[in-house]
Amino acid sequence: MRAILLVLILAVVAIIALVATGLIDIRQVRGARPPDVDATRNGVTASGGQAPAFDIETGSVSVGTRDANVKVPALKVNPAGNETAPAQNQAAPLNSM
Repeated sequence: MRAILLVLILAVVAIIALVATGLIDIRQVRGARPPDVDATRNGVTASGGQAPAFDIETGSVSVGTRDANVKVPALKVNPAGNETAPAQNQAAPLNSM
C-alpha cells in the first residue's frame, strides 16, 4: 500500500514539474457533466453524464551536432631528478631503463 502511494506521489510531482517547465501543456476542451439520477419507488436510474476531455501538447527535444574547435590542454611530465623543464611545445624526454 505504501509503495503504491509513493508511486502516485512521484507521478504527480513529475507531472507538476513537466507543466511548470513548459514541456507539457494541458487544456480542458470539454467540461464534465454529472449523470441525471432519478429515484423512484422501483429503484434508482442514472442516465447521461459526460467525462471531461483534455487537449495535451508536448514539447520536443532536439539533439544535433555542430563543428567546434576545442583547445586541448597539454600534459608535461618532468621525470624525478630532472631539474630543467623542457621547452614549451616539446615533449619531455623519456627515461630508458
